[in-house]
Amino acid sequence: MNKDNYIIIALGGSLISPAPGKISTRFLKRFRKLILDYLEQGKKFVIVAGGGKTARLYQKAASKIVAVSDEDIDWLGIHNTRLNAHLLRTIFFKKAHPIILDKPHKPIKNNSCLIIASGWQPGYSTDFIAIRLAQRFKAKSVIIASNISYVYEKDPAKHKGVKKFLKISWQDYRKLIKDQWEPGMSAPMDPIAAKLAQKLKLKVVLFKGTELKNFRDYLENRIFKGTTIY
Repeated sequence: MNKDNYIIIALGGSLISPAPGKISTRFLKRFRKLILDYLEQGKKFVIVAGGGKTARLYQKAASKIVAVSDEDIDWLGIHNTRLNAHLLRTIFFKKAHPIILDKPHKPIKNNSCLIIASGWQPGYSTDFIAIRLAQRFKAKSVIIASNISYVYEKDPAKHKGVKKFLKISWQDYRKLIKDQWEPGMSAPMDPIAAKLAQKLKLKVVLFKGTELKNFRDYLENRIFKGTTIY
């Protein structure tokens, strides 16, 4: 397979499913158009679907009924990423590889211009999958299309006047987050993914994925709003 020029995108599940039982069709229509525009220009993409609010709904429901292991909490999230991935593959069915990449090492038989991926196994987030796929497809960077615009010093939803970073090193970024993976943890990029990205010397760009003009600005190498981790 020709691995050149793949753009790796970790698409946050909250962009696909912003609330339990709700799918953001308006966003998905606009996102679909953006990707199709660049496919027509010869670009190639790997899109990793996140879990979103529905995953947390199932995780919380199970935890209210019985004591649930971290492994099972992770599996509930993983299956939700697979459902979201199938949604993406369906809306891109004319262009996307017909099989979801549910393992980062899963073979791909043809030279698809668009590959949709999902969660893999407990202990690893879809951010980690995006980093692994960047390694596999020899990409130099990964896009984290999130529901936040920047990496912040603290959670801006809980703290006022927090510092935002336009650029931050992996060493400094990893000081902002916990050292260990926790199922459903809230962080711009989880510690396992960050550790691997630092090891691979990957650049990760994080921005608010619903701001598609800004998304285009980044893809066109123009000034964009977001954080670069390097």
